[in-house]
Amino acid sequence: MSEEMEIDTSPSSETPQSQEVETKKDAKKRFEVKKWTAVAFWSWDIVVDTCAICRNHLMDQCIECQPNSMNGQQTEECIAAWGTCNHAFHLHCITRWLKNRNSCPLDSREWVFQKYGR
Repeated sequence: MSEEMEIDTSPSSETPQSQEVETKKDAKKRFEVKKWTAVAFWSWDIVVDTCAICRNHLMDQCIECQPNSMNGQQTEECIAAWGTCNHAFHLHCITRWLKNRNSCPLDSREWVFQKYGR
């Protein structure tokens, strides 16, 4: 318990005592960082990440676009559509759904497009 507490000081306020603490700090290195790699995770700001209509991931193609890509036909990009309820579906899937009923498939609220795109 008689050890001095290590204190970080700015270079402008160095006193003989702070220089002594610095030399002790240099002498007793606990570890040295040789390499540092940052990792970041991200996700869409949505409640679910799969289309509840076709059960495919939103970043994958919907069931309407999958056969076209297998035949070599790339007609258009399969994009996601968000409603004001913050639920997301493939644009092709929700368009087909809205032909029969004008409500969100998950919470039965009236469907209003908030945004759509990749």
